Amino acid sequence: MKSPHRLIETAWPEFPPVAEPPVVPVEEFQSRVDRLRAQMEEQRLSHLVVYGDREHFANLAYLTNFDPRFEEALLVIGPESRPLLIVGNECEAYLPISPLFQNGSLRTERFQPFSLLDQPRDRSRSLEDIFRGENIGAGAHVGCVGWKYYGDPHKLDVPSYIVDALRGVVGFDNVTDATALLVHPGQGLRSNCSPSEIAFFEYSNIKASEAMKRIHFALRCGMTDRELVEEARYDGTPLACHLTLKTGPGRISLASPKGSRIEKGHTWSANISFWGSNICRAGWIAERAADLPPIAREYVSAFAGPYFEAMADWFNHLRIGQPGGVLYRVIRERLPFDKFGIFLNPGHLIHLDEWVSSPIYEGSDIPIRPGMVIQTDVIPSSPVFFSTRMEDGVAIVDGALREELQRRFPECYQRCQARRRFVQEVLGIALPEEVLPLSNMACIVPPYLLRPECIFALQC
Repeated sequence: MKSPHRLIETAWPEFPPVAEPPVVPVEEFQSRVDRLRAQMEEQRLSHLVVYGDREHFANLAYLTNFDPRFEEALLVIGPESRPLLIVGNECEAYLPISPLFQNGSLRTERFQPFSLLDQPRDRSRSLEDIFRGENIGAGAHVGCVGWKYYGDPHKLDVPSYIVDALRGVVGFDNVTDATALLVHPGQGLRSNCSPSEIAFFEYSNIKASEAMKRIHFALRCGMTDRELVEEARYDGTPLACHLTLKTGPGRISLASPKGSRIEKGHTWSANISFWGSNICRAGWIAERAADLPPIAREYVSAFAGPYFEAMADWFNHLRIGQPGGVLYRVIRERLPFDKFGIFLNPGHLIHLDEWVSSPIYEGSDIPIRPGMVIQTDVIPSSPVFFSTRMEDGVAIVDGALREELQRRFPECYQRCQARRRFVQEVLGIALPEEVLPLSNMACIVPPYLLRPECIFALQC
């Protein structure tokens, strides 16, 4: 039987440069805090303590637009109408980044031990005194928000000195994990994105995908990986995870460029990730199958092509109400582990941080919901064929969310529809109407990287 995948020669879609979308209004940040307070009441929490640092900033930034620089920070939400943001020495000057701070809806206090070693420590109260000042004491029940949760309410992903201070003033049993309120794939607040978030994440996907496109079309044998990554033209936009680019023998997963020479017949992979996006591609530095090692020359027909077909089927099942376990099963059945080696979740939620959580795992009954922004992160691996990748962001919208996005961000909506047309009409992938591609290279997979205009499509 003829394989349903094929290779076509076509130009990649072109889009005009885009401006950064409007800043999220202060009213939306206040609404996020209010919704979190409602969840606190349901959980019978008197206070919520949200931890953040340079790596684990997303929950704080979602609630306040403040992302810690250099230091830790802590947001305390309690009976007082205005939350308290506790910061170190250097982050005080960064507080105006928060619209809640600017309009007086956020109180702040300096806690100098959050600062780097050997900085001044003589002008702040103890954490215990700060907590008591927020009415954290007898009768309080405090929920802690870290980065991950572990199924045990007393295992907390927050530094022990903070947890010890809390437990010292309210008792061990009255300090529990509440991270799921923000990051659970089914009910977490950050699993349900607003139009302004979707518009920002589309902007982020555009920047990352255009950078990846420049890399693809600049790739030449003889360049070094460092020279190639310069084609991304990184402009200082905050990264969600480390930029990688790897090629050549002895490549290590997740590694950075190191000066390796790009040569025909070598493998190659790269990712570029800004807040709300992670564009990743992988393949062979080649123009045709004959450029590959003899053992890998069936790369297209035996590995990358079946992967493209499976991803098309995955997209067909990416529908509102679909249990995540169904999407997991599609990939597991179409791409058996013993050949394709996919061991991470075939898709996950993305937000300001590159991986929030995932509704897609074996047996998951968590449905795909409107407002989810999903990373099409399905990672095959083979000792013979190496890998391939179709990693971009998509937003899931229903009629109401689609209408609001179209009304408030019409250019974003029109670009998403243009990408849908390319994916469906040129690549032959049938997208459910609720799926909006955010990346300018959505579903574009060139198996031979020296011919980027040669990409996969499905048979008509």
